[in-house]
Amino acid sequence: MPELPEVETVRQGLAVHVTERLVEGVNVLHPRAVRRHPAGPADFVARLEGTRFRAPRRRGKYLWIPLDSGEALVAHLGMSGQFRLAQSGDEPGPHLRVRLRLSDDIEIRFVDQRTFGGMAVEPMDEAGIPASVQHIGLDPFDEQYDLNAAAAALRRRRTELKRALLDQTVVSGIGNIYADEALWLAGLHFARPTERLGRLHALLALQSAADVMTSALAQGGTSFDALYVNVNGASGYFERSLEAYGREGEPCSRCGGLIRRVSFTNRSSYFCPRCQRAPRHRAGGTTAVRRRGAG
Repeated sequence: MPELPEVETVRQGLAVHVTERLVEGVNVLHPRAVRRHPAGPADFVARLEGTRFRAPRRRGKYLWIPLDSGEALVAHLGMSGQFRLAQSGDEPGPHLRVRLRLSDDIEIRFVDQRTFGGMAVEPMDEAGIPASVQHIGLDPFDEQYDLNAAAAALRRRRTELKRALLDQTVVSGIGNIYADEALWLAGLHFARPTERLGRLHALLALQSAADVMTSALAQGGTSFDALYVNVNGASGYFERSLEAYGREGEPCSRCGGLIRRVSFTNRSSYFCPRCQRAPRHRAGGTTAVRRRGAG
Protein backbone atom coordinates (compact mmCIF):
# COMPACT_ATOMS: atom_id res chain seq x y z
CA MET A 1 0.00 0.00 0.00
CA PRO A 2 1.37 3.47 -0.85
CA GLU A 3 2.79 5.25 2.18
CA LEU A 4 3.51 8.94 2.75
CA PRO A 5 6.36 9.36 0.20
CA GLU A 6 4.37 7.68 -2.56
CA VAL A 7 1.18 9.65 -1.85
CA GLU A 8 3.14 12.91 -1.61
CA THR A 9 4.78 12.17 -4.97
CA VAL A 10 1.30 11.72 -6.46
CA ARG A 11 0.07 14.92 -4.79
CA GLN A 12 2.94 16.92 -6.24
CA GLY A 13 2.27 15.56 -9.70
CA LEU A 14 -1.43 16.34 -9.48
CA ALA A 15 -0.78 19.86 -8.22
CA VAL A 16 1.01 20.77 -11.43
CA HIS A 17 -1.85 19.63 -13.65
CA VAL A 18 -5.16 20.09 -11.79
CA THR A 19 -4.87 23.23 -9.67
CA GLU A 20 -7.47 25.83 -10.72
CA ARG A 21 -8.75 23.68 -13.60
CA LEU A 22 -12.47 23.32 -14.22
CA VAL A 23 -14.02 19.85 -14.00
CA GLU A 24 -15.90 19.65 -17.29
CA GLY A 25 -16.98 16.01 -17.13
CA VAL A 26 -16.86 12.91 -14.96
CA ASN A 27 -17.37 9.28 -15.96
CA VAL A 28 -17.66 6.55 -13.33
CA LEU A 29 -16.78 3.33 -15.14
CA HIS A 30 -16.89 1.01 -12.13
CA PRO A 31 -19.31 1.67 -9.22
CA ARG A 32 -16.93 0.12 -6.69
CA ALA A 33 -14.54 3.04 -7.27
CA VAL A 34 -17.04 5.40 -5.62
CA ARG A 35 -18.44 3.03 -2.99
CA ARG A 36 -17.15 5.45 -0.31
CA HIS A 37 -19.60 8.04 -1.67
CA PRO A 38 -22.86 6.91 0.00
CA ALA A 39 -25.18 8.81 -2.35
CA GLY A 40 -23.94 6.81 -5.34
CA PRO A 41 -22.27 7.44 -8.71
CA ALA A 42 -24.84 9.92 -10.07
CA ASP A 43 -24.52 12.18 -7.04
CA PHE A 44 -20.70 11.84 -7.17
CA VAL A 45 -20.74 13.10 -10.76
CA ALA A 46 -23.18 15.91 -10.00
CA ARG A 47 -21.08 17.23 -7.10
CA LEU A 48 -17.92 17.36 -9.23
CA GLU A 49 -19.02 18.58 -12.64
CA GLY A 50 -18.78 22.35 -13.00
CA THR A 51 -16.56 22.80 -9.93
CA ARG A 52 -12.96 24.00 -9.98
CA PHE A 53 -10.08 22.16 -8.36
CA ARG A 54 -7.91 23.93 -5.82
CA ALA A 55 -4.38 22.80 -4.90
CA PRO A 56 -4.31 19.12 -3.80
CA ARG A 57 -3.57 18.39 -0.15
CA ARG A 58 -2.42 15.40 1.86
CA ARG A 59 -2.20 14.16 5.43
CA GLY A 60 -0.23 10.97 5.94
CA LYS A 61 -1.48 8.52 3.31
CA TYR A 62 -4.71 10.48 2.70
CA LEU A 63 -5.04 12.65 -0.41
CA TRP A 64 -7.73 15.13 -1.34
CA ILE A 65 -8.42 17.93 -3.81
CA PRO A 66 -10.44 20.85 -2.41
CA LEU A 67 -13.22 22.17 -4.65
CA ASP A 68 -14.42 25.74 -5.03
CA SER A 69 -17.80 24.46 -3.81
CA GLY A 70 -16.34 24.03 -0.32
CA GLU A 71 -16.26 20.23 -0.56
CA ALA A 72 -13.34 17.99 -1.44
CA LEU A 73 -12.63 15.05 -3.71
CA VAL A 74 -11.05 12.51 -1.35
CA ALA A 75 -8.99 9.67 -2.80
CA HIS A 76 -8.00 6.43 -1.09
CA LEU A 77 -5.37 4.68 -3.22
CA GLY A 78 -5.69 1.33 -1.45
CA MET A 79 -3.33 -1.35 -2.70
CA SER A 80 -3.19 -0.39 -6.37
CA GLY A 81 -5.01 2.91 -6.97
CA GLN A 82 -3.28 5.35 -9.31
CA PHE A 83 -3.93 8.78 -10.74
CA ARG A 84 -2.70 8.94 -14.33
CA LEU A 85 -2.38 12.06 -16.45
CA ALA A 86 -3.75 11.82 -20.01
CA GLN A 87 -4.96 13.90 -22.93
CA SER A 88 -8.53 13.70 -24.14
CA GLY A 89 -8.66 11.03 -26.84
CA ASP A 90 -5.85 8.88 -25.40
CA GLU A 91 -6.58 5.16 -25.25
CA PRO A 92 -8.25 4.30 -21.92
CA GLY A 93 -5.93 1.42 -20.99
CA PRO A 94 -6.75 -1.35 -18.51
CA HIS A 95 -8.38 -0.99 -15.09
CA LEU A 96 -9.72 2.53 -15.70
CA ARG A 97 -12.36 3.22 -13.02
CA VAL A 98 -13.06 6.97 -13.10
CA ARG A 99 -12.27 9.59 -15.75
CA LEU A 100 -12.10 13.28 -14.82
CA ARG A 101 -12.13 15.58 -17.87
CA LEU A 102 -10.65 18.96 -17.05
CA SER A 103 -10.30 22.20 -18.97
CA ASP A 104 -7.57 22.47 -21.66
CA ASP A 105 -8.10 18.84 -22.78
CA ILE A 106 -6.48 17.42 -19.63
CA GLU A 107 -7.75 14.16 -18.16
CA ILE A 108 -6.99 12.69 -14.76
CA ARG A 109 -7.79 8.99 -14.72
CA PHE A 110 -8.22 6.87 -11.62
CA VAL A 111 -6.86 3.41 -12.40
CA ASP A 112 -7.16 0.58 -9.87
CA GLN A 113 -6.35 -3.01 -10.72
CA ARG A 114 -7.60 -4.52 -7.45
CA THR A 115 -10.40 -1.98 -6.84
CA PHE A 116 -9.47 -1.63 -3.16
CA GLY A 117 -9.13 2.14 -3.56
CA GLY A 118 -11.84 4.65 -4.22
CA MET A 119 -13.05 8.24 -4.19
CA ALA A 120 -15.76 10.31 -2.56
CA VAL A 121 -16.89 13.91 -2.41
CA GLU A 122 -16.99 15.06 1.22
CA PRO A 123 -17.57 18.22 3.25
CA MET A 124 -14.54 19.90 4.84
CA ASP A 125 -14.17 21.59 8.21
CA GLU A 126 -12.99 25.17 8.71
CA ALA A 127 -9.37 24.07 8.37
CA GLY A 128 -10.09 22.45 5.01
CA ILE A 129 -9.85 18.85 6.31
CA PRO A 130 -12.39 16.35 4.90
CA ALA A 131 -14.63 14.47 7.29
CA SER A 132 -12.93 11.09 6.76
CA VAL A 133 -9.47 12.52 7.51
CA GLN A 134 -10.19 14.46 10.67
CA HIS A 135 -9.32 11.57 12.99
CA ILE A 136 -5.90 11.05 11.36
CA GLY A 137 -2.81 12.28 13.21
CA LEU A 138 -0.45 14.84 11.76
CA ASP A 139 2.48 13.55 9.74
CA PRO A 140 6.14 14.63 10.04
CA PHE A 141 5.86 16.88 6.96
CA ASP A 142 2.97 18.91 8.37
CA GLU A 143 4.02 22.39 9.51
CA GLN A 144 1.97 21.91 12.71
CA TYR A 145 3.59 18.57 13.55
CA ASP A 146 5.13 18.54 17.04
CA LEU A 147 7.82 15.88 17.46
CA ASN A 148 7.74 16.06 21.26
CA ALA A 149 3.95 15.70 21.37
CA ALA A 150 4.11 12.76 18.97
CA ALA A 151 6.77 11.08 21.12
CA ALA A 152 4.62 11.53 24.22
CA ALA A 153 1.62 10.02 22.41
CA LEU A 154 3.77 7.10 21.27
CA ARG A 155 4.86 6.38 24.84
CA ARG A 156 1.27 6.45 26.11
CA ARG A 157 0.38 3.45 23.96
CA ARG A 158 0.56 0.05 25.63
CA THR A 159 1.73 -1.98 22.67
CA GLU A 160 4.82 -2.83 20.65
CA LEU A 161 6.82 -0.04 19.05
CA LYS A 162 6.12 -0.96 15.45
CA ARG A 163 2.39 -1.28 16.08
CA ALA A 164 2.43 2.23 17.56
CA LEU A 165 4.30 3.61 14.54
CA LEU A 166 1.67 2.10 12.26
CA ASP A 167 -1.18 3.65 14.29
CA GLN A 168 -2.29 6.50 12.02
CA THR A 169 -3.88 8.37 14.92
CA VAL A 170 -0.48 8.77 16.63
CA VAL A 171 1.52 9.93 13.63
CA SER A 172 0.32 9.37 10.09
CA GLY A 173 2.03 8.29 6.90
CA ILE A 174 4.20 5.45 8.21
CA GLY A 175 3.45 2.02 6.76
CA ASN A 176 5.15 -1.34 6.93
CA ILE A 177 8.11 -0.48 4.70
CA TYR A 178 9.10 2.77 6.35
CA ALA A 179 8.46 1.47 9.86
CA ASP A 180 11.02 -1.29 9.27
CA GLU A 181 13.46 1.17 7.71
CA ALA A 182 13.03 3.69 10.53
CA LEU A 183 13.53 1.08 13.24
CA TRP A 184 16.66 -0.21 11.49
CA LEU A 185 18.02 3.34 11.28
CA ALA A 186 17.23 3.95 14.95
CA GLY A 187 18.65 0.56 16.02
CA LEU A 188 15.42 -0.32 17.82
CA HIS A 189 13.56 -3.64 17.78
CA PHE A 190 9.98 -3.66 16.54
CA ALA A 191 8.72 -5.43 19.69
CA ARG A 192 10.00 -2.85 22.20
CA PRO A 193 7.12 -2.11 24.62
CA THR A 194 6.09 1.50 24.14
CA GLU A 195 5.10 1.92 27.79
CA ARG A 196 8.74 1.25 28.73
CA LEU A 197 10.25 3.26 25.89
CA GLY A 198 12.41 6.16 27.03
CA ARG A 199 11.71 9.64 25.72
CA LEU A 200 14.95 9.81 23.76
CA HIS A 201 14.25 6.46 22.08
CA ALA A 202 10.73 7.61 21.18
CA LEU A 203 12.12 10.78 19.65
CA LEU A 204 14.77 8.76 17.81
CA ALA A 205 12.19 6.37 16.32
CA LEU A 206 10.00 9.21 15.07
CA GLN A 207 12.88 11.30 13.75
CA SER A 208 14.26 8.24 11.97
CA ALA A 209 10.87 7.73 10.31
CA ALA A 210 10.89 11.34 9.13
CA ASP A 211 14.46 11.01 7.83
CA VAL A 212 13.73 7.79 5.94
CA MET A 213 10.57 9.18 4.36
CA THR A 214 12.39 12.36 3.35
CA SER A 215 14.99 10.26 1.56
CA ALA A 216 12.30 8.13 -0.06
CA LEU A 217 10.40 11.18 -1.27
CA ALA A 218 13.55 12.52 -2.93
CA GLN A 219 13.66 9.28 -4.95
CA GLY A 220 9.96 9.22 -5.88
CA GLY A 221 9.00 6.62 -3.28
CA THR A 222 9.32 2.85 -3.38
CA SER A 223 8.04 0.80 -6.32
CA PHE A 224 8.22 -2.99 -6.19
CA ASP A 225 5.91 -3.40 -9.19
CA ALA A 226 3.67 -1.44 -11.53
CA LEU A 227 0.97 -1.03 -8.88
CA TYR A 228 2.62 2.19 -7.69
CA VAL A 229 3.64 4.84 -10.22
CA ASN A 230 3.37 8.62 -10.28
CA VAL A 231 0.92 10.54 -12.49
CA ASN A 232 3.27 10.26 -15.47
CA GLY A 233 3.64 6.48 -15.06
CA ALA A 234 7.18 6.60 -13.62
CA SER A 235 8.27 4.33 -10.78
CA GLY A 236 10.07 5.43 -7.62
CA TYR A 237 13.49 3.97 -6.99
CA PHE A 238 13.96 4.06 -3.20
CA GLU A 239 13.86 0.25 -3.31
CA ARG A 240 17.58 0.44 -4.13
CA SER A 241 18.25 2.21 -0.82
CA LEU A 242 16.32 -0.11 1.52
CA GLU A 243 18.43 -1.34 4.43
CA ALA A 244 16.07 -3.86 6.04
CA TYR A 245 12.73 -4.28 4.28
CA GLY A 246 12.74 -7.14 1.78
CA ARG A 247 16.39 -8.04 2.49
CA GLU A 248 15.96 -11.31 4.38
CA GLY A 249 19.23 -13.27 4.51
CA GLU A 250 21.33 -10.37 3.22
CA PRO A 251 24.10 -8.81 5.34
CA CYS A 252 23.28 -5.71 7.37
CA SER A 253 25.25 -2.78 5.94
CA ARG A 254 25.99 -1.56 9.48
CA CYS A 255 27.24 -4.67 11.27
CA GLY A 256 27.31 -7.53 8.78
CA GLY A 257 24.68 -9.61 10.57
CA LEU A 258 22.03 -11.25 8.43
CA ILE A 259 18.70 -9.46 8.05
CA ARG A 260 15.87 -11.54 9.43
CA ARG A 261 12.16 -11.68 8.63
CA VAL A 262 9.38 -12.63 11.04
CA SER A 263 5.62 -12.73 10.57
CA PHE A 264 3.86 -9.58 11.74
CA THR A 265 0.05 -9.08 11.58
CA ASN A 266 -0.37 -10.83 8.22
CA ARG A 267 2.70 -9.02 6.92
CA SER A 268 6.40 -9.22 7.71
CA SER A 269 8.94 -7.38 9.81
CA TYR A 270 12.54 -7.18 8.66
CA PHE A 271 15.30 -6.35 11.13
CA CYS A 272 18.92 -7.00 12.06
CA PRO A 273 19.14 -9.19 15.20
CA ARG A 274 22.57 -7.72 16.03
CA CYS A 275 21.76 -4.02 15.62
CA GLN A 276 18.18 -4.22 16.82
CA ARG A 277 18.35 -6.27 19.99
CA ALA A 278 15.08 -7.83 21.08
CA PRO A 279 13.71 -6.83 24.50
CA ARG A 280 14.35 -9.64 26.95
CA HIS A 281 11.06 -9.94 28.78
CA ARG A 282 7.61 -8.44 29.01
CA ALA A 283 5.61 -8.19 32.21
CA GLY A 284 4.90 -11.66 33.52
CA GLY A 285 8.24 -13.04 32.39
CA THR A 286 7.27 -13.93 28.80
CA THR A 287 9.74 -13.48 26.02
CA ALA A 288 9.08 -10.27 24.11
CA VAL A 289 9.71 -11.75 20.66
CA ARG A 290 7.85 -14.89 19.80
CA ARG A 291 9.52 -16.68 16.93
CA ARG A 292 6.33 -16.58 14.86
CA GLY A 293 7.49 -19.23 12.47
CA ALA A 294 10.86 -17.58 11.89
CA GLY A 295 12.81 -20.67 12.91
